[in-house]
Amino acid sequence: MMKDKPAPENPALRADGRRPDELREVRFRNGIAPHAAGSTLIEWGNTRVICGVTIDETVPRWMKEQGVAGGWITAEYSMLPYSTLQRKPRDIAKGKIDGRSQEIQRLIGRSMRAVLDLEKLGPRTVWVDCDVLQADGGTRTAAITGAYVALAQAVRKLLAAGALSVDPLLHAVAAVSVGVVAGRPLLDLCYQEDVGASVDLNLVMNGAGQFIELQGTGEEATFSESELAAMLALGRTGIQRLLELQQRASS
Repeated sequence: MMKDKPAPENPALRADGRRPDELREVRFRNGIAPHAAGSTLIEWGNTRVICGVTIDETVPRWMKEQGVAGGWITAEYSMLPYSTLQRKPRDIAKGKIDGRSQEIQRLIGRSMRAVLDLEKLGPRTVWVDCDVLQADGGTRTAAITGAYVALAQAVRKLLAAGALSVDPLLHAVAAVSVGVVAGRPLLDLCYQEDVGASVDLNLVMNGAGQFIELQGTGEEATFSESELAAMLALGRTGIQRLLELQQRASS
């Protein structure tokens, strides 16, 4: 009796069964931190990041000294010790902030400031805290995407309380990773793909389809203009989907 041959694997699919242009599942759980002005737990595949926003009714000293009008928004980012397979020591135990964490929190801050009218915000400081509970690739993009959802909640509270008369949010903002793995451009790299990528690119874009930041590099490799164009096209597709998910989570 002849046995049925196994169905051939689809070479277009990735190790986790996704298409090249497919995001991992993204979910938002709002209100995860009740004492924050706005908060969400973004679950992006197996990456999980808590994003919380708190507000100080004052501005940094440098703004006062320089007579800069309006407010300020800044961010802090950290990976909790149990977020990775091997324990990651806390920055406080090392006596200084990790260089990667510093780079990412500056990126988050720049991304939020790009979509917020600081003069309309008024003389206050908005703090965005992003803490990684579990890391499986794309923690910085998850932090930015989740931070906006938390920020939108905080702004709504200020408007409802009469602390703001005009909405200072100009656009939504989201971020996604793209890369070239085994010669193929792929959207939203998980950790397994990230470590094997020859090219790694992070895109930050606003709701108007404009770029806020591009971070791209070849990992002991180069990439062509056509590969860059393919990655940007994938990134735009992913950003559009993320903006739709943010809209649902923020409504």
